[in-house]
Amino acid sequence: MNFIRNFSIVAHIDHGKSTLADRLIVGADLVSERNFREQILDNLDIERERGITIKSQTVSLPYRANDGHDYILNLIDTPGHVDFTYEVSRALASCEGILLLVDATQGVQAQTVANLYLAMEYDLEVIPVINKIDLPSADIDAARSQIDKELGLDGSLAVPVSAKTGEGLDALREAIVERIPPPKTPQDDRLRAVIFDAAYDPFRGSVISCRVFSGSIKQGDTLLLMSNGLTRRVEEVGEHRLVRTPTKSLSAGSVGYIIAGIKTIADTRVGDTITLADDPVDKPMTGFREPKPVVFSSIYPVASDDYPSLVDALQKYTLNDASLVYTKDSSAALGQGFRAGFLGLLHLEIAQERLEREFNQSLILTAPSVEYHFTLNDGSKISVDNPTYYPDPTTIALAEEPYIRASILTPDRYMGAIMKLCIERRGENSELRYPGPGRVEMLFDMPLAEVLFDFYDQLKSMTQGYGSFDYTLIDYRESDLVKLDILVNGEKVDALSMIVHRERSRERAVHACERLKDVIPRHMFKVPIQGAIGGKIIARETIPAFRKDVTAKCYGGDISRKRKLLEKQKAGKRRMKMVGNVEIPQNAYVAVLTSKKD
Repeated sequence: MNFIRNFSIVAHIDHGKSTLADRLIVGADLVSERNFREQILDNLDIERERGITIKSQTVSLPYRANDGHDYILNLIDTPGHVDFTYEVSRALASCEGILLLVDATQGVQAQTVANLYLAMEYDLEVIPVINKIDLPSADIDAARSQIDKELGLDGSLAVPVSAKTGEGLDALREAIVERIPPPKTPQDDRLRAVIFDAAYDPFRGSVISCRVFSGSIKQGDTLLLMSNGLTRRVEEVGEHRLVRTPTKSLSAGSVGYIIAGIKTIADTRVGDTITLADDPVDKPMTGFREPKPVVFSSIYPVASDDYPSLVDALQKYTLNDASLVYTKDSSAALGQGFRAGFLGLLHLEIAQERLEREFNQSLILTAPSVEYHFTLNDGSKISVDNPTYYPDPTTIALAEEPYIRASILTPDRYMGAIMKLCIERRGENSELRYPGPGRVEMLFDMPLAEVLFDFYDQLKSMTQGYGSFDYTLIDYRESDLVKLDILVNGEKVDALSMIVHRERSRERAVHACERLKDVIPRHMFKVPIQGAIGGKIIARETIPAFRKDVTAKCYGGDISRKRKLLEKQKAGKRRMKMVGNVEIPQNAYVAVLTSKKD
């Protein structure tokens, strides 16, 4: 145990975590230069294309230190996007220390601070690392000063490195060995291991990634999963060394994998404690943050015949993404589908793209919503994440919506524009901090629903990319909520309904009608598009009809002849409107979310 170091790399998005992990792997001779590729720990195609990390990955790195001893450095790479903070918390609960990465050109950002607080919750040793020192615009002294003032750490102890060139990596490895403590000596020899991730292998079943806190585990042992009482015989244990590398056993302090013939990932709950069936521990370990969906959307197949295929695709998808939760749903307009919960809008986008690419699904997703709480006149309380189930307005005594504490770090020259944006989104300015010269941290309490729609894009645009954003859910607050219905040709389209604040209802209705007018094709009759609250119409757009020139064959003569033809055409269009159905294209359900300029 004295020669094991368990650590994670955490940082703001795009500060170089994956590149640093790549460099550490190359330095450990786990991969040849011929087989090396960038983002080597990112296994998903979408991770590589977008340049982001979605799933935590683990690798064990052998290292001979200057003291002559051989160490095992267990690295758990973590995502940087705010949607995947739960992945970070899972990783940190399995470590004794972190490398807190700071970009030498950008300095401390919002998620740098958030990740530091997360590490402090788990009482971890923090090693500040200044990355990208090879860039011409790098300012190491400024980064040290920000680490001092904004993070409260000793900036002089920060290790300057370049993950791209490899400069400073030797000093970093020595810092890991010297400053990150070894795993704590266990209180007894009974097996305690905590699951922090699981992946699905079609040939071996569920592959459990775990951290062993006490005892040991080897092939042939009978495991007990304490959350569900499941027992399984161990088929293989080993370490993650880019590929699964079997070992004789996993001892206390180790990070590795277990294969035990578990058929589904649903049986391997993240955060669950593993022990031996013949000598179990008294109670499970704690410390993991469970993923909680905050954004909800309905998923439907484009063709109703594809519903069985969608069921199969979702079952297979959740084997590798246990954070996606879904239940059956139906719509009068779109047929059978599912109501799904996501960790954020990025998670929603990634889930949709993976389902379409990896499982060949053609999908329609409805407008994202959050979970609202309603107290009814009879004292009962209900939670609603689907506008279809919005209660009768006359029965509502109290409506509440989720609020977040938004942290925005930006150069102070953009403060006015950001403040205006946040106030427009019903934000309340709670605090201003000045962590350093020319920089300001703005804290706002905002409704989560207002952040869902292009908030982050607008923030990045008005700060020219320099603003950074992080948020945490804080509580539910009373709000004046209404259900906004969208009517197409007089028919209510339930998949386009949304729950909005009364003050923003007119604006959202006008926007939805304008966007639908752009994407719904013209018909042989006029198509009205209306936004309504209850029986009151608050917005309207009309798609004009196609018009055949019925008077083209009339050359001169009596005007009454032309009038007669036009009246006949008008009567025909009225009859057609009575029986005509409006076809709503697939992209219309997404169009209501996008800004007009898109």
